[in-house]
Amino acid sequence: MKIAITGSSGLIGSALVERLRRDGHEVVTMTRGQRDDAHALWNPEAGWIRDGALDGVEAIVNLGGENIGGGRWTAARKARLRSSRIDATRLLVDHLRERKITPRVFISASAVGYYGHRVEERLDETAAAGAGFLADLCRDWEAAAMGAADLGSRVVLLRTGVVVDGAAQAFKLLVLPFKFGAGGPLGSGKQWAPWIHLDDAVGAIVHTLTHEVHGPVNVVAPETLTNGGVAKVLGRVLKRPSFMPAPGFALKVLLGQMAQELLLNSQRVVPATLEASGYEFRHARFESAVRAALGRPAAATGAAGAAGATR
Repeated sequence: MKIAITGSSGLIGSALVERLRRDGHEVVTMTRGQRDDAHALWNPEAGWIRDGALDGVEAIVNLGGENIGGGRWTAARKARLRSSRIDATRLLVDHLRERKITPRVFISASAVGYYGHRVEERLDETAAAGAGFLADLCRDWEAAAMGAADLGSRVVLLRTGVVVDGAAQAFKLLVLPFKFGAGGPLGSGKQWAPWIHLDDAVGAIVHTLTHEVHGPVNVVAPETLTNGGVAKVLGRVLKRPSFMPAPGFALKVLLGQMAQELLLNSQRVVPATLEASGYEFRHARFESAVRAALGRPAAATGAAGAAGATR
């Protein structure tokens, strides 16, 4: 299959490119740059895609977007976050429409931020959008991607949780305090924290390429954990204390709105569509994912699990 990928240099994108090429697919990495760069295939900010870049593609995996946790959410940064996702996705769909290209499947990134702050509600893919900047961004991002459905493509929307991997920025920041003996829950620790190991984030995308799922797909692991449960597992795996909380008010002072929506919102998200379509997780439990990410030996039988964890 000929597959075009945006965001191919990111954590998930680079791992996906490697997996797809290993599986024998032809992969077009949508390299960004200026028009005078012969290797550049598109520039979302400038609003162009090189002629022929998407000719013959049977699938598009749209993973591009500026790092959501890369800095405080000023008005200017919010505008860049939206443009790098929504405008870029519209550019792709418009290009397909103008060139009369209809990929069999159009897979586009989104995030569990779509659901906003939902306390204890169990959230499968039928749950409505929540409130807040991230919820609005994800809703509009998904709406832009759904334009490909009008062209006849099967559209998949990847609502992804925090990625667990040794190279993942968010996971490294989560682990760092534990290495210094200062780890613990964020805020109250009672908020649900959806997660997914990188292997399963990639595996889920490959699965949606070949299975007839469509619409939103929660790319999260089956085990739901509170943030306090996350802290307990990290402390156990790293053999470090896990009882020093980071007060919510301090996080908000440091990071502003980003702290509330990325760290303190509660989202008990479940992978209903992946499970119903037969996807088999490599790391269904958080402790397994953490040990794989950090290169730690597997726990003894019966030792997995954590307070705050449940199906």
